[in-house]
Amino acid sequence: MFPSHMITVLCFYTETILTLKKCYQSCDVLLCFICFGNYCSMIQTRSRGTRLNIIIVAEGAIDRHGKPITSSIVKDLVVKCLGFDTRVTILGHVQRGGTPSAFDRILASRMGVEAVLALLETTANTPACVVSLCGNQSVRLPLMECVQMTQEVQKAMDEKRFEEAVKLRGRSFVNNLKTYKLLAHRKPESELPISNFNVAVLNVGAPAAGMNAAVRSAVRVGISEGHKMFAVSDGFEGFYKGQIKEIKWADVGGWTGQGGSLLGTKRTLPAKHVDKIAEQMRMHNINALLVIGGFEAYESLLQLFEARTTHEEFCIPMCMLPATISNNVPGTDLSIGADTALNAIVETCDRIKQSASGTKRRVFIIETMGGYCGYLATVGGLAAGADAAYIYEEPFDIRDLQANVEHLTEKMKTSIQRGLVLRNENSNENYTTDFIYQLYTEEGKGVFDCRKNVLGHMQQGGAPSPFDRNFGTKISAKAMQWISKKLVETFRHGRVFANTEDSCCLLGMRRRALVFQPVVQLKDDTDFVHRIPKEQWWLKLRPLMKILAKYKTSYDVSDSGQLEHVVRNRPKELDASVAM
Repeated sequence: MFPSHMITVLCFYTETILTLKKCYQSCDVLLCFICFGNYCSMIQTRSRGTRLNIIIVAEGAIDRHGKPITSSIVKDLVVKCLGFDTRVTILGHVQRGGTPSAFDRILASRMGVEAVLALLETTANTPACVVSLCGNQSVRLPLMECVQMTQEVQKAMDEKRFEEAVKLRGRSFVNNLKTYKLLAHRKPESELPISNFNVAVLNVGAPAAGMNAAVRSAVRVGISEGHKMFAVSDGFEGFYKGQIKEIKWADVGGWTGQGGSLLGTKRTLPAKHVDKIAEQMRMHNINALLVIGGFEAYESLLQLFEARTTHEEFCIPMCMLPATISNNVPGTDLSIGADTALNAIVETCDRIKQSASGTKRRVFIIETMGGYCGYLATVGGLAAGADAAYIYEEPFDIRDLQANVEHLTEKMKTSIQRGLVLRNENSNENYTTDFIYQLYTEEGKGVFDCRKNVLGHMQQGGAPSPFDRNFGTKISAKAMQWISKKLVETFRHGRVFANTEDSCCLLGMRRRALVFQPVVQLKDDTDFVHRIPKEQWWLKLRPLMKILAKYKTSYDVSDSGQLEHVVRNRPKELDASVAM
């Protein structure tokens, strides 16, 4: 719940804000609005023909005197002050029901394992704990400390110490609120700082859901920092062709919920066109670069860093945000777009399994995307309840396939009616999806029959999930703030000159921290032939999938959480709150 003492109105025009404030004051009510859609003010959007504005009110919203703020009160204020036709919709328990997302399923599985491990490690002196997730790492917090912190928040609210209540809710809550306000409000031109820096944003590689949210966040944060923002169409191919234009605050309105890449994206790498790209950077006086994309974006930044020796135009701050459904970029546990792809896989697998409901026993062989990276197959298999998942990172042979068939056959004879087997598209060049399908079909005769499905680009399309929208928005805002800092640090004698390793970075989630890592330092962690990191955290989840499929195997407990104390202000270097 947002603090009730704050007014958050997503408007461009000062007149609208003043009108609403006067109304709030006359009614002795202060409201906290969260607006979606295209993030424009009511006046501006309606003048352009847009008729939809959404205001969300928390059920526990109160004014500064503790009086409740209801949706009816908000409706009456809008009608009275602005004269707009306003309808009220109460979501109620619609929010509580529904099929769990892939993220919720994986979170529940990981938390369940952590809870069991915590119980097994309990001694007579171990306090009761709460299992939680910090960034991408499981943690255990003392139960009574969590209860005490919750009570302190309520006490601060009761005593009308709203700013303290916000801080007590944690750095994640504070950062979310700051990021929201930064992106929602366009300050008047007179209040904006003047930086005289030009920052270019482009997408590289295959489209990934959440890219547009990241671009929107970058553009608006950059404008708030006083920079002039430029959008590059069609990646580096468009860059060297001169497809560069200034992009304004309103140009990215409504981009958050759009899938794909509205800027356009190509897999073209810059190495063969560095001369033309450098020329375009001189023409447009580009002082910093934000690249959003997958493995191609990572390779592009490496090539631009190497090109600094021959072209000073690339001696500028450059940052990459990982955005790929494959989640195969080194230096990060999570990538923008991967959650949306997982949701597509899980939803499809649920429907496929349901298609066999009431029929004879059946096994489905599903092929997922991901190149040589088995993230989608493994994590999607865990979320969908797969019996096996074949990936490149864990080599398998005919004996493994036979063992899986026999295991599934025994299960089919005794309990389950439907089986699910996932295969990453490049898991093995000989044991293809067709081969595995034919093997299961032959060996399962008399017990079950088989069907196969290749999900294909279904995993790449669609609107971004809430996680990808938030992740893309917050990580992009953090990247732009880093770029602004680097621009100030490297501006000397009328120009920007950044030639150090730490001025060309990838921003990624590493366990519980969002870390800026120089791309040249990630080369040793990369398998460039197969385009995957050499070490991947999610491989530790594979034993869990096998255990849930009733295989006898051991679970790696080396990465289990440790009991920690609840702290009010965590160090900034450990702050992963903007990702969650």
